[in-house]
Amino acid sequence: MIPSQLAGSPAEQVLSILQRQGTATVKDLGDALGVTATAVRQQVAGLLADGYIQQEIERAGRGRPRHLYSLTPKGRALFPHHYDEFTNSLLREIIVSEGPGKVQELLGRMSRRLAEPYERHLAGLSPAERAAKLTELLNAKGILAEVTFNADGIVFHEYTCPYYELARVHRAICDMEEEMLTHAVRQPVELVACTLDGHHGCQFRIEA
Repeated sequence: MIPSQLAGSPAEQVLSILQRQGTATVKDLGDALGVTATAVRQQVAGLLADGYIQQEIERAGRGRPRHLYSLTPKGRALFPHHYDEFTNSLLREIIVSEGPGKVQELLGRMSRRLAEPYERHLAGLSPAERAAKLTELLNAKGILAEVTFNADGIVFHEYTCPYYELARVHRAICDMEEEMLTHAVRQPVELVACTLDGHHGCQFRIEA
């Protein structure tokens, strides 16, 4: 959770940008925030000192090296992760006693339940409007998401995996999130890029 002293501050905006983009330079951050490099460096210095971000020097050819900033594990932990030790242990016990098929069945039911709270906000909207509205609802919960539109359809991005640690142990969690989005937007959804495979965030393609 974002500490109260950072909530609503420029420092929180820097953290959110890094959560979305993965890495950024001082110039990138300044452009995104609409502030000077000096103002960005002030925020970066504080976040570095607190251990929320880290600096990496990228050297390419003979030019001046670039300083790239990214979140540390402590920084990533500020963003919501909707899992806990009990859930992980429970799924493990179900796999041992009932088998993977039972877990898949359970997560299928969970995906429908997870989509239900959004229904009253999405009723009467087209799939594209549903996807756009859903990003607003997720962002309000602290789950960074956005939607883009192209010729192939709709791409739904989640930059904060709500169940990251749990999904590392049980990849079926990814199927649950995919199915939840399918129920929410009422259109076939396919996971095309996953944080667990080294991508920056998860991407879901929604059929046009």
